[in-house]
Amino acid sequence: MTDTTRTTLHDLADAGVSVWLDDLNRPMISSGELQSYVDRGVLGVTTNPTIFASALAEGDAYSEQVRELAADGADVDDAVFALTTDDVRDACDVLRPVYDRTDGVDGRVSIEVDPGAAKDTERTVQIAQQLWETIDRSNLFIKIPATVEGLPAITQTLASGISVNVTLIFSLDRYRGVMNAYLTGLEQAREQGRDLSTIHSVASFFVSRVDGEIDSRLEEIGTDEALALRGRAGLANARLAYQAFEEVFATPRWQNLADDGARLQRPLWASTGVKNPDYEDTMYVTGLVAPHTVNTMPGKTLEATVDHAELTGDTITGEYAGAQQVLDDLERVGVSYSDVVAQLETEGVDKFEASWDELLGTVQDELDKAEGSR
Repeated sequence: MTDTTRTTLHDLADAGVSVWLDDLNRPMISSGELQSYVDRGVLGVTTNPTIFASALAEGDAYSEQVRELAADGADVDDAVFALTTDDVRDACDVLRPVYDRTDGVDGRVSIEVDPGAAKDTERTVQIAQQLWETIDRSNLFIKIPATVEGLPAITQTLASGISVNVTLIFSLDRYRGVMNAYLTGLEQAREQGRDLSTIHSVASFFVSRVDGEIDSRLEEIGTDEALALRGRAGLANARLAYQAFEEVFATPRWQNLADDGARLQRPLWASTGVKNPDYEDTMYVTGLVAPHTVNTMPGKTLEATVDHAELTGDTITGEYAGAQQVLDDLERVGVSYSDVVAQLETEGVDKFEASWDELLGTVQDELDKAEGSR
C-alpha cells in the first residue's frame, strides 16, 4: 500500500474496525472491481441474494453457466447453489492475501444457508456442511440466522470446525445467547481434538433497522419527548451489545478457551446504511468505532465513509450509561424494547426468505430461457 492509496477505511482498521463490503456478484469479481475495493481498504465481503438476482437478470455474466446447468437438467435449487458457490469461491481467492496477512481474522467471504431452514436446526447444519465442503476455502464464513433454532445449529457447525457468521441479531438477550453458542461450540470442538485457532466467527448485530422500527413508533406517539429520541436507538443498542461482548470475553470461561488458541467472536455491525435522509449518512460508521469490530457496508455507505466520514476515535466504550438511558427513556415513553426486537427478528427472517425467493425466481427464469433456446 502506498500513501496515495490510503483511505478512511485504513484509518478505521487502525482503530480496530474491519470494513467489509455488503455486495458481491460475478462481474465485480471478473472486472477487478472487487480487487480495487480491497486495494482501498476493504477487508471482507458478505453476500446478498438480492444482488445476486439483479446481476443474473441484468447481464450475461452467468449465461454460459446457466446454459450448462439447464443442459444438465439442474433444478433451480441446484442451479442457485452452483452459481453462488462459484462466485464465493472466486471471491475467497481474491481475499486470500488479506486472510494470510491478518492471520485469518479478515479476508473473509460470507455465504448464507437457505433461509427456509432458519427454523430447522438439523437442516441448517446440513446445508452449512455442504457449503463448506463445496466451496472448500478456509477464509469462508457460513451465515446462520440467530433464531432460537439457529443457536444449536451454530454450536454444532462450529464444533465441526466450520467458521460461522451469525446473522440477524437484534436483541441483547439473543446476542448473549449467540456468544454462549459460540463458546459451547468451541468447547465441543476442543473435546473433539480440533485446533481452536482455525475456527472463527463474527456476530452480526443489526443497527439501522432498529431505528427504522422505533422511529415509526415514536412518531406515532408524537410527543416532544418521544420525537427527541428518534435516531438514537440503533447506536444505543449496538453500544450495549459491545458492552456485553466485553463482559463475556473477559470471563474465566473464555480465558480457558483463549489459552488453547481460541479467537474472539467479533461483533459485526450490519444494516449500516442510513435509511432516513435527515440523518448523517455515516452515523452508523463513525458512531460505532471500537477495537475488535467489523462494519459491513453497502457500497453507498462505503463511498460516503471514504468521502467525508469524520472519525473521532472510540465512540462506544465510554457511552454505555448514555446508551442504557436511551433504552430506559424509550420504555418510559411507551416503546417496548422486547416487542420491537421480536418483531424485527420475525421480519428479518421473512425478508431474508423473500430475498431468497426472488433469487430462486430469477434463476428459474434464466433456466427456462436457456431451455427454450436449445
